[in-house]
Amino acid sequence: MENEKSPADAVKKTNLTPKAIISQKYGNKACYKVEEVQESSEKGCPGLAIPQKGPCRYRCILQLPEITIESGIFKRKKDAEKSAAEMAIEKLGIQISTDSRTPQEASDLLVERLTYLFSNEFLSSDPPHPLSGHLRAVLEREGDLCGLVPLSVMAVYDSRLNNLCKCINPKVESNPFLVIPLIMGAASRLPELVATSEGQLSIWRKNLYPPEVIESLVDQQSGAPQSTSVEAIHIPCSQEKAIELVILDISSTGYYLDVIAKKLDLTDAAKVLISRAIGKASSETRLYFAAHQSYLIEPSSDHTNAKEALHSEVSLNARASYLSSQDIYGDAILASIGFTWRSKDLFYEDVSVQSYYRMLISKIPSGIYKLSREAVLTAEFPLAFTTRTNWRGSLPRDVLFTFCRQHRLSEPVFSTISTPLKAVSESPGSSKKLKVTDSSKEDTERASGGAISTDARESVESAVSYQCEIKIFSRSQDLIIECSPKDSFKKQNDSIQNTSFKIISWLNMYFKDLNLPSEKLNSTANVLDVQFSHENFLKEFVLSRSIHTVHHAETEGVKFLEPNTMSMLNTMPEQGVQSLNIEGPDSGVFPSNGSLLCISYSVFLVTEGEHMKENLESNPEFEFEIGVGAVIPHLEAAVTLMSIGQSACFKMELPPKEFILAAAVNSARTLSLLSSKSCCLEYSIRLLQVTEPLEDRMEQALFSPPLSKQRVEYAVQHIKESGATTLVDFGCGSGSLLDSLLNYPTALEKIVGVDISQKSLGRAAKILHSKLSNNIGINSAILYDGSITDFDSRLCGFDIGTCLEVIEHMEEEQACLFGDVVLSYFCPKVLIVSTPNYEYNVILQKSSPPSQEEDPDEKTQSQSCKFRNHDHKFEWTREQFNHWATELAVKHNYSVEFSGVGGSADLEPGFASQIAVFRRICPPQGEDLSKNADTEHHYQVIWEWSSSTSSS
Repeated sequence: MENEKSPADAVKKTNLTPKAIISQKYGNKACYKVEEVQESSEKGCPGLAIPQKGPCRYRCILQLPEITIESGIFKRKKDAEKSAAEMAIEKLGIQISTDSRTPQEASDLLVERLTYLFSNEFLSSDPPHPLSGHLRAVLEREGDLCGLVPLSVMAVYDSRLNNLCKCINPKVESNPFLVIPLIMGAASRLPELVATSEGQLSIWRKNLYPPEVIESLVDQQSGAPQSTSVEAIHIPCSQEKAIELVILDISSTGYYLDVIAKKLDLTDAAKVLISRAIGKASSETRLYFAAHQSYLIEPSSDHTNAKEALHSEVSLNARASYLSSQDIYGDAILASIGFTWRSKDLFYEDVSVQSYYRMLISKIPSGIYKLSREAVLTAEFPLAFTTRTNWRGSLPRDVLFTFCRQHRLSEPVFSTISTPLKAVSESPGSSKKLKVTDSSKEDTERASGGAISTDARESVESAVSYQCEIKIFSRSQDLIIECSPKDSFKKQNDSIQNTSFKIISWLNMYFKDLNLPSEKLNSTANVLDVQFSHENFLKEFVLSRSIHTVHHAETEGVKFLEPNTMSMLNTMPEQGVQSLNIEGPDSGVFPSNGSLLCISYSVFLVTEGEHMKENLESNPEFEFEIGVGAVIPHLEAAVTLMSIGQSACFKMELPPKEFILAAAVNSARTLSLLSSKSCCLEYSIRLLQVTEPLEDRMEQALFSPPLSKQRVEYAVQHIKESGATTLVDFGCGSGSLLDSLLNYPTALEKIVGVDISQKSLGRAAKILHSKLSNNIGINSAILYDGSITDFDSRLCGFDIGTCLEVIEHMEEEQACLFGDVVLSYFCPKVLIVSTPNYEYNVILQKSSPPSQEEDPDEKTQSQSCKFRNHDHKFEWTREQFNHWATELAVKHNYSVEFSGVGGSADLEPGFASQIAVFRRICPPQGEDLSKNADTEHHYQVIWEWSSSTSSS
């Protein structure tokens, strides 16, 4: 591969895409033909008589005068076309260079372009050019204004003219209004064709268009004149004044810019300046505002002085400037109206108050994600990127692209590093993970491309690991953010998504708390492998602080949630949630971390005193993965207590006002309710479906009863045979083992569970409480919140300890520490530990039934086995597990025997779940641990039950 290039150079090298380069050289002589390639499915159901189709792919054939190019096979048509164009450029040796025009050459071409724009041919061009629509419309203006074209229109609606102006003066990139004096200068060189007047921002053709051209325009107009009302938003310059809805009454025989000018208290559309498109480049949503005298300058004038003069005349409109990412002064009108390439008719659509606030929240990462899910008041940008199959909404890479576009930053620059994988066996029984060799190769990928053909991807991705670096630059190529994580991934796309996720997570944290101290911002950046330039970062987002801070505090007297409370993952139902009420029979099927949930919900704005209610948001089917913060914590806390079919209702304090109004269709009524100062949000939810984590689905597909149940039954059998009277379950989760124990006659009198998840412990408490009252043998039950790697003397000397499928969720070092703590300090007579057998994954993953939500590229025949769960930090082979357990047993004076469930010890690859049973050889020697019983209490009691207190 090529050596890595500077990302800045990559960005600056050319602004043309491969297809644009081919078009520039060959025009309509270049012919692209895209054909579908139907791949056969090798991952279907064996023996099924029905033909099984694989995913649809695309191949592009590019025909040029000299050569015909055939691309590789791709998932998307545009990637196939791009690849074909790239291959043609390389084979033909087409030199890609930047625009080398001198300012003088660009000035001459600007004059030529202006000549064409005012020609008879351009006015009647078909398909219509957006600017030709304005040239036709101004002919309908009355009196002295007839035929006068606002210079701001010329600057905005002809990209070629704009690009030429950038060649003459590069500052046009940051200040597009510098185009106006350049056009005036070019017009002065065409005294016979066009005219401008000093002190007026208009240009017009001196000679009238021929009658036949005018008649053809009249013939194209159909029917009687019509008037249309279009909603727009008035944004006052002062942030103390609220935005308001205005109506533009547009006539089919008038010029819409004259209507907008009147709304801005201007007499002439020439005095109206037009911003860049807001949102997508094809959007017609723009800001319109007054042009002041400081813009009426000659090309040779000092624009810096002019800008200073403008500052003294009128204040910056912070809200409008923030939306458009350019300086806007005075009041502004936000409207979606204009002429397009699609039709000669005027395009328009309403811009509501809701639209304005949606544009506002689309400037922040969480807002982009919320809008992609159409769940402004419910969704949150997740706190972890697990798998593409469970991810809903825009992927992290797409969110990052949108964020950069919304803030007019350069597209992100991706550099992927591929490293050959090599399994290193440190020693027999080593528990180390796979390592990578030192030889590596790097590939810089522009954000706009970098696609890899399907065949190439599938042939190499199993043999290499990938790391991704991302750099984000300003439009002037100042480095703002850089992220270079050390994490490696088997798939290139995973490395890109995870690095994008880290940047978005950091940006999301900043925008949720704009008053975050620099120390906290820096420390969080370090954790996420993000580096940033303080100066450049604050320069780009200087307006964010004032805009979002104002909106968070706009409604005085109404209680809103603080921004940082919106990202509290471990919020319990009673924290921030009022009146939680769950209804319906308990089906016994509860969600667990990693499960994919489907709920229906509605969100209402309610006033408690007056009992008024407004529906803000509803969704009949909303999917999300639980345990990763993909929804607001209050909803996640509630749904973890529900079983399938149950409904719940709860109230909570208000989020920031901008989110409420971005969700509200009826903004007038919503604002009225907000003014009552005694309102809150009410959520009504119903749990429709729970799709278990991939690990459980794989196990259930092959084993009956499911592997999870077999593990519990194995432990129960040993507990019964041991005659144990006390038991502690390390990492008890939702209490599946403790619950099962109550179904069998045992000698147990005391049971204890320990876990770090209060949600899971709460669920376990609910289950145990409902069954213990009818249990004869158990006298005591306690649930502790704590880490199983911490010592607590209350757990010393139990008869038996269990730890089923827990250690793989810890780092390997923590798993070793757990073994030392349990066998050295807790010293149970018997300890049962189970963990997945990595060697069995090849069988499990082949047996996993195909699912509609799974990406067909998630698994390939050549790809190495994945871990069974995205949350697993490691999975050991039999040799690695035996080595770990044997060392612990020898070190702490225990014997150990190995067994398992699912599969057989005599057949490869052994058991699906491998189990080690430790037995204490003799009582612990040395210091009597019981004397520390009152001092070593590191766990918190979450729930406690006693037969004596319950019976009384």
